[in-house]
Amino acid sequence: MKKKITISDIALLAGVSKATVSYYLNGKYEKMSETTKEKIRQVIDKTNYQPNAMARSLNAKQSRLVGVLIGDITNSFANQIVKGINDYIRERGYQMIIGSSGYDPADEENYISSMAAIGVDGFIVQPTVRFETFWNSSGNEQPIVYFDSPGASEESFWVKTNNKQAVYEMTESLAEKGYEQFVLITASPYVLQTRMERLEGFEECLKQREISYELIVADEKTTPAELRERLSGYLNKEKSTCIFVINNWLLDKTYLALQEYRELIPEYVGVAGFDSMEWTRLAVPSITTVVQPAYEEGRAAARILIDVIETGDTDEPRKVLNCTANYMESTNRQTTGNKRNGYEGE
Repeated sequence: MKKKITISDIALLAGVSKATVSYYLNGKYEKMSETTKEKIRQVIDKTNYQPNAMARSLNAKQSRLVGVLIGDITNSFANQIVKGINDYIRERGYQMIIGSSGYDPADEENYISSMAAIGVDGFIVQPTVRFETFWNSSGNEQPIVYFDSPGASEESFWVKTNNKQAVYEMTESLAEKGYEQFVLITASPYVLQTRMERLEGFEECLKQREISYELIVADEKTTPAELRERLSGYLNKEKSTCIFVINNWLLDKTYLALQEYRELIPEYVGVAGFDSMEWTRLAVPSITTVVQPAYEEGRAAARILIDVIETGDTDEPRKVLNCTANYMESTNRQTTGNKRNGYEGE
């Protein structure tokens, strides 16, 4: 089947930006030279490019709607992302439509198609690793901003956190506390770029230090009892183990799985996770976490999108935000082994 010519193709052939082509198609010639207009016109004539009718209509009269697609709307990270997006777009006079894909590529496609049909001005998406392939072949010309797991294209707009570095640094600090072995609990790492980055940070640190570790892959159907069974070989005083959970919704289950072994924490069993600040500070023992600036990430993604919708460009198309480490009781070892490793406590 013949490939549909897109605005990106026209921009590439004419040697201009997509925003410039968009301005041309909508008759906004004020800042455009005659030479540029002629180059774009010639490419359009040569390729028989037919602008998307919906996109032309939206540019002429915006819907002031933003389509937001989240992998899992139920967790605290997603809640803060959505709040950040909503607060910012409301300030700019927009509203949002939200979908939760469950990290299912088929649902991603259905949501995007439905939102495009409604007439959203642009998208903010937490994509699976397969999403960008669909997007590039979809024919949609609305601007899109990725968050959490950015697209691979160098031209993509995205916001993310420094996942790999944050996990590396947390793992390094936990190793310095004297834990002799590690367990990483994760959802399937190859669904999201974010999960792969976290896994890479964890493995790189421990391989460099020559510390043994095990990976446990779990999902939404995994129960606390099943996790406790898989961790049973580590829940003793024979060798100190640190359990690092890199998905906030799995941290909840892991905490419940370890309830019978609280006396081992933190000296023989350390526990660390991601986000879930609502309860980890109040838990007994309180839980060490890597905290993502989720609200700020949502606002940043919304700012980029609205800038592109309204001007065709943005001054910061890609942004990396830093996570913070929140060390609590679950890793606060007080053994003399910590001092031998150069660590004197929190």
